[in-house]
Amino acid sequence: MPKRSPDHPVGARQRRASRLPASPAPDAPTPLLGGLSPAQFMKRYWQKKPLLIRQAIPDIEPPLSRDELFALADDDDVESRLIKHFRRRWSLGHGPFSPDELPSPAQRQWTLLVQGVDLHNDRARALMERFRFAPDARLDDLMISYATDGGGVGPHFDSYDVFLLQVHGKRRWRIGAQRDLSLVDGLPLKILANFQPEEEWVLEPGDMLYLPPHIAHDGIAEGECMTCSIGFRTPSTNELTSQFLYWLAERGMGTPPATPELYRDPDQPAVEHPAQLPPMLVERVGHVISKIRWGEADVSSFVGSWLSEPKSNVVFDTPERPLDEVRFAARAAKSGLTLDRRTILLYDSRSYYLNGEQYVLKEARKWLPALADSRSMDGKRFVTLSPDSSMTALLHEWYCAGWIRVGVLA
Repeated sequence: MPKRSPDHPVGARQRRASRLPASPAPDAPTPLLGGLSPAQFMKRYWQKKPLLIRQAIPDIEPPLSRDELFALADDDDVESRLIKHFRRRWSLGHGPFSPDELPSPAQRQWTLLVQGVDLHNDRARALMERFRFAPDARLDDLMISYATDGGGVGPHFDSYDVFLLQVHGKRRWRIGAQRDLSLVDGLPLKILANFQPEEEWVLEPGDMLYLPPHIAHDGIAEGECMTCSIGFRTPSTNELTSQFLYWLAERGMGTPPATPELYRDPDQPAVEHPAQLPPMLVERVGHVISKIRWGEADVSSFVGSWLSEPKSNVVFDTPERPLDEVRFAARAAKSGLTLDRRTILLYDSRSYYLNGEQYVLKEARKWLPALADSRSMDGKRFVTLSPDSSMTALLHEWYCAGWIRVGVLA
């Protein structure tokens, strides 16, 4: 797909997409959550139980047309899967898919899944941002599922929270809070062997279903349909542990001694069994490892850096003819700034984390949290802050790297 330079003018269709309301305030009731406020939803439903929401977004339109979605699935930088179910046999293919590799929309029982659409389309990103009542550190991506009549991926469960928003056509959902999560052997998909649905609904455009992790569900298209899945990152304890230990080792952290010591064993006796692991070695290595210490600041640094790391297929587009700093400042004062849809910017009380790297907050404290929370800065605010030359220089650096665009979606 053609890539846009960060200072490319905002098109009319993108302006329409940006008019979707922003994520609701914590205590503001919203149709998005069935009349609940985000605070009420998080307390009553988040990671606890499913919620069906009729007309969460009335008059919803798909962020991409069918043809645009098919074109996206042909992109090498996009993760896509094609699932077919014919004569009780399942098949799974991985993209990219050229136009002649996709079945005809007239053919029944096939599904195209396109992952991370928010990374490639501003309208998808604008839709996903409505769900920022949960922390950005947990918000993962927006996937689009296109299916023909009878299409689906079989009864399954997810290990993460998900909002299933119907944006075109109808889909019948069956769900159940079953404990038996065993899978059918020998299939390319993780399909539950003993699915026992307890509730069933047909969702039409604008309807949405929230499911916490491990709720079994099965969605079948009734005619041609399209569903947006807004998923949330839920790392396992094994993933967290291994990544944190790797992060510590990579940085040589853990309060090592000022002068690293070599392993010593002056009391090691001669051995009769040379291949046997010496108990003394195991004991002393355990003693060394037990001295490794980390604190809250280390954990915060790891979490911020790790969770702000872009996905491996993300490539930022730099401006073809970048503005110099003076012209950049003049344009930003007039048009404002917007974080690129692929940029991940998080912060805590000490640092900010930009696309996998940690920086000390310091002088940026007066403007960066607001930019991170709103993902934009209007021209008036930029003018107010522009006497701070360090801010202008830093934002110009981000602009040249493709992390921020000139212009605010209006």
